[in-house]
Amino acid sequence: MDMRETLRYLGYRGHGADDQTLELAEECWEELEQKAERRVCFKEFPLTVRESIIDMGCFQTKSQALEKNLKHCRQVVLFAATLGVQADSLIRRYSRLQMSRAVVMQAVAAAMLEEYCDQVNEEIRREYEKKGLYLRPRFSPGYGDFPIQCQSGLLGGLEAGKRIGITLTDSLLMIPSKSVSAVIGVSPVRRECIVKGCEACGSTDCIYRRETV
Repeated sequence: MDMRETLRYLGYRGHGADDQTLELAEECWEELEQKAERRVCFKEFPLTVRESIIDMGCFQTKSQALEKNLKHCRQVVLFAATLGVQADSLIRRYSRLQMSRAVVMQAVAAAMLEEYCDQVNEEIRREYEKKGLYLRPRFSPGYGDFPIQCQSGLLGGLEAGKRIGITLTDSLLMIPSKSVSAVIGVSPVRRECIVKGCEACGSTDCIYRRETV
């Protein structure tokens, strides 16, 4: 398990967690590992940008941050991944029985999902680099000025409901909740953008950098 990411989601910054929290996190990770149903789908789409309108085939949008991230890209990979409904069930169960465990389970699930996305992203990166193409960091609807409303077009283009069981509520939240969607730029121009994206990168002067919080 990635304990550092788990603790980051729990809000530990600049100081370590106590032994009880660490033990609880390990227990939650082991339990979720047995229950999680990791699933992923991704597909390449052509990309055109004209007059700040970003067209990815299955949907269009305007976003200065996304446009900056996709500079020099000619295609995008639309991406969605989930831990499945059992992760939600565990969190709901402990929300009724033991809130402290529910909180830790939430953090563990977020870290596990991020780790899974990074693993798949790395596999995609290697395949594209064999063709002389390079990926940009994942960029998700709702981040910065990338409208959350694009979730519908992105997931629809992937047929994510049929393929991996991700649906949207009326308020555009994903079900299962431990799911993620993203746009990944594909470019013939190499840039030293790491898989985890701008939040984990120290290159603050990079022209592709998103504004982080």
